[in-house]
Amino acid sequence: MTSPIFRSGFACLVGRPNAGKSTLTNAMVGRKVAITSDRPQTTRRVLRGIVNRPDGQLIMVDTPGLHRPRTLLGERLNDQVRETWSSVDVVGLCIPANQSVGPGDRFIATELSHLRRKPIVAIVTKTDTVNNAILAERLAEVAELAEQIGFEWTEVIPLSARTGDHVVLLAERLISHMPEGPVLFPEGDDDEGQTIEVAVAELIREAALDGVQDELPHSIAVVVEEIEPRLDRPADRPLTDVRASLFVERDTQKAIVIGKAGSRLKQVGTRARREIELLLGVPIYLDIRVKVAKDWQKDPKQLRRLGF
Repeated sequence: MTSPIFRSGFACLVGRPNAGKSTLTNAMVGRKVAITSDRPQTTRRVLRGIVNRPDGQLIMVDTPGLHRPRTLLGERLNDQVRETWSSVDVVGLCIPANQSVGPGDRFIATELSHLRRKPIVAIVTKTDTVNNAILAERLAEVAELAEQIGFEWTEVIPLSARTGDHVVLLAERLISHMPEGPVLFPEGDDDEGQTIEVAVAELIREAALDGVQDELPHSIAVVVEEIEPRLDRPADRPLTDVRASLFVERDTQKAIVIGKAGSRLKQVGTRARREIELLLGVPIYLDIRVKVAKDWQKDPKQLRRLGF
């Protein structure tokens, strides 16, 4: 009797900023591996989550949105995106259903068209936000986009990460385009792409992004200095100390993050602590210090120090 074919490999979701890539990655993996925000260019790290199925293993890679860079950080993020494209087995271009296909989608699709012999899947996201007539219009635009550029989508899949509609179908189809191969990562070993410190830093940055002024999110970086169990605690009441530095570029931004009498920083800490405790599985004491690293997005030395 012939054994069923097992496939394994890497898939990358790309798209213009705020196209729903991180939300979709989280929905496919079934837990948070990428932070989400309504702010463009939220994702800065290449994160990975794993989808295990009877017919295959899909390693999901989440990248920053490709954009026209204004800083050295922006240039490095774009380089990160292109390097990822070249190393994965299949690329999915996310195009939101609630916005017309625009120059940003055309720019990325044109770049993708140069990837020879690599499956390119069009993923129309956020279908829960539009009616059937608008969705049909968007699907027609997506088909026309490929035709204008001169290539063919391997597949076109509309879905909603929020409701889960067609998310399983996407996983099935992506795996179908993977090469035959063994399990690449055993179950439970799906955090190779990021350390616990990076995951915690991203959760703190997500909390800090919520509700700040439009220009501030791009100036926020977080470095986790320490994650240590408190030794004097009884076994039935463990506590882990998490100490982190939150960097901004100017004193005025520091004041915004801290808020009047520290009110905003308390909100950030409360939200981040809940998420970190879910990640670590233990109660934590969270200490966030806000610091100024002047114009860090443009400074190569500071970018290295902050992990970029």
